[in-house]
Amino acid sequence: MGSLDGRVVLITGAGRGIGREEALFFAAEGAKVVVNDPGVAIDGTGGDGDVAAKVVEEITAGGGAAVANTDSVADWDGARRMVETALESFGDLHVVVNNATIERNMGLTDLPEKDFDDVLAVKLKGTFAVTRWAARHWRDRYEAGVRADRAVINTSSGSGLLNPLPTQASYAAGNAGVAALTIVAALELGRYGVRVNCISPSMARTRLTLAVPAMNEEPPTGRFDPLHPAACAPVAAYLAGAACPFTGQVLSVRGGTVAVNQGWSLGGHIHKDGLWSVRELTDKAKELPTDDPFDKLAQTLTGALGDFGRDRLQEMINTLLDGGGRSGTATA
Repeated sequence: MGSLDGRVVLITGAGRGIGREEALFFAAEGAKVVVNDPGVAIDGTGGDGDVAAKVVEEITAGGGAAVANTDSVADWDGARRMVETALESFGDLHVVVNNATIERNMGLTDLPEKDFDDVLAVKLKGTFAVTRWAARHWRDRYEAGVRADRAVINTSSGSGLLNPLPTQASYAAGNAGVAALTIVAALELGRYGVRVNCISPSMARTRLTLAVPAMNEEPPTGRFDPLHPAACAPVAAYLAGAACPFTGQVLSVRGGTVAVNQGWSLGGHIHKDGLWSVRELTDKAKELPTDDPFDKLAQTLTGALGDFGRDRLQEMINTLLDGGGRSGTATA
């Protein structure tokens, strides 16, 4: 018996990368899977219905149950249709995994409005839209007296939560928004038996990250590959299982490490009884302990990609910005 026997799962962006690995893993654990993917390029253009179909073929060839859906999560009615696909194909829906994303990297001064809007439409609005339609169904079932464990697993990124990267204004903003949305949804949907959590992959080898230095280097055959996107699948499956007690949690995943994110938390403070003056703040605010975003990002990259000091980081940023910025440097 698998840990997800009898569970019906909708996974968005399941044609490639992390979503594909999740679909295969969930099916192997006994879930019936709706494989959603319109088959677009990294930037969201184009489309290929065979991308989702091939994952379905792989699952069914192994004895699993799966159907394909090629709607876009950014399409309000498309989000509704993918939920309906689960209900029509398998009679219920227990789990939604929001994984779909696109990326259009460019410096702030050059980033077009449409590019910013399109990325958030998939990453943030898409996560909301699919969750909203699933939650409407779950609310109706709950009010009809049906009690069942339901779960949403959202997908954020280290670029957004821990180390937002230059040229990723839209991608980082969308991923940070997904983490916040996770908390809101967990608080609201618990009354209907719905748990909502989020995973935040970091340095996973996907189409979005192959341009990052050292990301395309694979370990010798037989050795654990900490950058393989499959590392996220068992964590997502755990969160999808009825035995999981978590809700409202954001878990970072890097290789075999799973860490709890605490979000924006209060740090050191200064205080006075009354309204501050600018002169007083000029004197006192320097006592506040602050992190330099350059140093913080440089330290993160040093741990992942070798020696990476501030000067090299600034050189990398300048290269990205001067080159137009459309390079794949996302971390999920």
